[in-house]
Amino acid sequence: MTLATHFGATGDGRTDDTAALQHAIDAGGGILQLAKGTYRISRPLQLDTTRLGYVGVQGAQGTSRLVMSGAGPAISVVGDHRGTATPIHVQPHTWDRERMPLLSGLEIVGEHPQADGIRLQRTMQTTIQNTLVRRVRHGIQLVERNRNFLLSACHIYDCHETGVFFDHCNLHQVIVTGNHISYCKRAGIYQHNGDVHNIQITGNDIEYNSGYDGNRDPQHSGEIVLSAPEGIISEYTISGNTLQATREAPGANVLVLGKEDGTGTAVRLVTVTGNVLGSRDQNVVITDGVRISITGNTIYAGTRRNILLTDCHTVVLSGNTIATRPASWQSNSRDGISLLRCTGGMVSGNVINDCHQEEGALSVRECRALGIANNQVLDSRSLAIGVRDSVGCRISDNTITELRAEPQMTKSVQVSGSSLHNVIQNNLVSAEIDCSAECGQQRANTSIPAVGSG
Repeated sequence: MTLATHFGATGDGRTDDTAALQHAIDAGGGILQLAKGTYRISRPLQLDTTRLGYVGVQGAQGTSRLVMSGAGPAISVVGDHRGTATPIHVQPHTWDRERMPLLSGLEIVGEHPQADGIRLQRTMQTTIQNTLVRRVRHGIQLVERNRNFLLSACHIYDCHETGVFFDHCNLHQVIVTGNHISYCKRAGIYQHNGDVHNIQITGNDIEYNSGYDGNRDPQHSGEIVLSAPEGIISEYTISGNTLQATREAPGANVLVLGKEDGTGTAVRLVTVTGNVLGSRDQNVVITDGVRISITGNTIYAGTRRNILLTDCHTVVLSGNTIATRPASWQSNSRDGISLLRCTGGMVSGNVINDCHQEEGALSVRECRALGIANNQVLDSRSLAIGVRDSVGCRISDNTITELRAEPQMTKSVQVSGSSLHNVIQNNLVSAEIDCSAECGQQRANTSIPAVGSG
C-alpha cells in the first residue's frame, strides 16, 4: 500500500491534497492508502487501470474522508473491458492489469453541486464496500460498459440526484446487497436506458428518496427507478428490501418504465419479491413489461394506489398483503391495484384490504385473458373488483366481503363497458355482482352477509 501522507498529503481538511493524492496513486502503481484524516480535493482522483494496472483505495477503518470541492467524481476508476463476463470473451489485458478494483473503508463528501462520489467506466469486478458517500450529485455512477460490479455494506446518503446510477451503460452481473441508500432526491437506484441484465438488489434499506425538483418529471422518482425508453431492463431481482418514503412523495417505491411504442420486451424477467414497500404516491408502477413477478410483498400506504401495471404481458401478482390500516383507522391513502391493457396475467392469493379507489380495489381496464383467483378482497370502500372493456377474464374463488361493523361496499364485482366472454364463478360475496349477459357469465357464486355485520 502507498500511504498518502508519504507523498505530501496533509489530511487536515483545509489544504488541497489533490496533487499529493494523485502523485501517491501514480507512484504507487494505482494503490492508495488513506490514513485517518480529511483530504480535500478539487478534481477527480484518476485510477486508470490501463495505465497503472490493478488499482485500489483503502481508508483507515472508515476514519478517512475525501471532500470533493470540484465538479465530477471524487474517484474515477477507468478500465478497458471490451467483452462480456463469459470467460472466452474476457481479454487477457483485463485479467493481467484491470480486474477487481477494490475501494473500502472511506467517506466521500461533496461540496460542489456537480460533485459525484465514484464513477466506474469499463471496469470488471469492481467491488465497493464499507464506504459512505453523501452530499454528492450521484453516489456511484456506472457508465459505458461494466461487468460483475459488487456493492455491499455501504451507506449512500443525501445525494442531490441519485444514490446508484446505471447511466446509459452496458451492464451485466451486478449485486447490490446490504446497503443503506436513502434521502437521495431523484432515486436510490436509477437505471436510465442502456443494456442492463442480471441485477440483484437484495437486503437493502432504501428509503425517503424524494424531493427532486430538476428538469425531469418529478413523478419519475422513487426508491428504485428503472427507465428505458431506448434501452433494455432485464433479469432484475428486487428482493428482501425495505422500500419506503413519505405519503406526499411523487413517483413510486419501484418504478419501471419500458418502451411506450415497443413490443413490450424491453422490460422483461423482473421479480419483485419479499419486500416491504410503502408510503408513497404509488408503490409499484410497471409499464410495457413482460414476464414480471410481484410476489410475497407487504405493501401499504399508496396515496393514489398501491400497484399500477400498464401494457404488461404475462405478469404474476401473487401472495402479497395490501393494507394500510385496520378498518377503524382513518388515512388518506386510497390504495388498490390497477391493471390497464394487460394480457395473459394472473392475480392470485393476495390479501387486499380496505382500499378506497372508486374504480375498485382491483381495477381491470382494457385487459385480456387475465386470471383473478383465490384473493381475499376485504372492506372495499364501494367496489371490490371492477372490470371494464376487457375480454376473456376469469374471476373465480375469491372471498369478497366486509369485516367492518357498518358495510360500505355496494358491489362485489362489476363488469361493464365493451367487456366480452368473461366468467365470474365460485366466489363468496357479500354484495351485488353486476355483470350483464353480454359482458360475461355468472356461475355458482355464493352470497353471504358481510362478516362484520353479524
